[in-house]
Amino acid sequence: MRNIYGDAAALDVLEVFESMVRDALSGYEPPIKWIGDEAMLSFPEPGTAIQVLGPLLQACRKEPRLPLTRTGLNHGPVVRRAGDLFGSTVNIASRIAALAAPGQLLATRPVAEAAVARGILVRDLGTVALRSVAGEVPLYEIELAPTADPAWIDPVCKMHAPYSSYRRAAPEGPWFCSPQCEEAYRRSPQTYEVPR
Repeated sequence: MRNIYGDAAALDVLEVFESMVRDALSGYEPPIKWIGDEAMLSFPEPGTAIQVLGPLLQACRKEPRLPLTRTGLNHGPVVRRAGDLFGSTVNIASRIAALAAPGQLLATRPVAEAAVARGILVRDLGTVALRSVAGEVPLYEIELAPTADPAWIDPVCKMHAPYSSYRRAAPEGPWFCSPQCEEAYRRSPQTYEVPR
């Protein structure tokens, strides 16, 4: 988003997201850390993560100024040091978040089991190999917020269509939120992954 709309617009969006995260965490621990536009959160158990992230991800999904979130959840032992978290549990959560599509929440089995216990839709995605992780990890998709149609995600800024102010110039091809995103894509289509 920063490259298309400029740093000031990206900062405004980040402030909206940070405010939503702070509101969702009211009464819980604050984020462990911010990494650009990412937040690392920690909860004592998977059920608490589901309880907090359900409303947060739904609010993010409804906020038209935010790109679709990518979320990865894992549960297990961590190493705490100087206000940060380390260890394989954290590494797996990070790798899973990187695999998530825009608007998707991916998780490991303990989190999926907590979601199922609450009657939340969970889909088994099988096992995946994760970089720097021994063995394959069972992976699940948890639907805490409405699923985004991948065909309607702007490949440049990851916003979700349909857009009232701008559709697309060509009758076929990817959707764009604005002329700026369409122009960026036209100049360098290989830079952007088109959602399927």
